[in-house]
Amino acid sequence: MKKFIIAIEETVSQTFDVLTENVDEALMIAQSKYRKCEFVLEPGELICKQIASVGDNPTEWTEF
Repeated sequence: MKKFIIAIEETVSQTFDVLTENVDEALMIAQSKYRKCEFVLEPGELICKQIASVGDNPTEWTEF
């Protein structure tokens, strides 16, 4: 038997309301709130999931 290292990646999305004067400020506020764990994607909407072998026998990412 051989050991393979398999990576699974998920992309999730969730929307948050930010009240401010312009979109640049809204993005900055959202990033700040995300870093402070005030905006948390739980459970969020699963957008994509992919799988690949990494390490000695790498493969391309495949959506599944």
